Amino acid sequence: MLLKSERELVIKYGLRMLEAGLTTGTGGNLSVLNRKKGLLAISASGLDYRETTLDDVVIMNLEGEIVESKRKPSSEAGFHTALYKKRSDINAIVHTHSVYATTVACLNMELPAVHYLVGFAGNKVPLAPYATFGSAQLAENVSETIKNFNAVLLANHGLICIGHEIKNAFDAAEELELVARIYIQALSAGKPVIVPDVEMEKVIDKFSTYGQAGGKESKG
Repeated sequence: MLLKSERELVIKYGLRMLEAGLTTGTGGNLSVLNRKKGLLAISASGLDYRETTLDDVVIMNLEGEIVESKRKPSSEAGFHTALYKKRSDINAIVHTHSVYATTVACLNMELPAVHYLVGFAGNKVPLAPYATFGSAQLAENVSETIKNFNAVLLANHGLICIGHEIKNAFDAAEELELVARIYIQALSAGKPVIVPDVEMEKVIDKFSTYGQAGGKESKG
């Protein structure tokens, strides 16, 4: 079986997306790339995460060709392969339909630094223009928008988070959903005050050592 450990991660974090309320039903998708082999494991199209087995996870190459599977890959496989080609520093992608992040996306707004935890993405979360789900145009829009950010909102659609490992991408999805909720609530009460870029640069620098030896700073 190809990419057994990567398949296991796809199953594990698919279940965690449901448990964390980051998606519902069969919504969203996720993948893990093995760059050495040039192959990725990606969730299957329309399959319940609770029923997904190792054999259900689809193995593809970066050209979008199925290498090993009895299933169809996620309809969004196009933006997964596009992002892996665009960014050599990432090995995992988590795409959610989380309520508050998607609400911001449906307002066709970026998610600004209303709280410093937006630093999981950068100094903001940019917005990719709308395109039909699963389309080549959506993959192009995402690839052009991501730049050096670790997350991107999809207009009228949802959120994509990327990471060196799938834990990084999933953690970003959780934290950015919190920031999106704070932003929507702040908008309903008044005019949010945005953390300036100069301060976000300090935050992002501190985040770079979080959880590593010699870097015990708390994000709280």
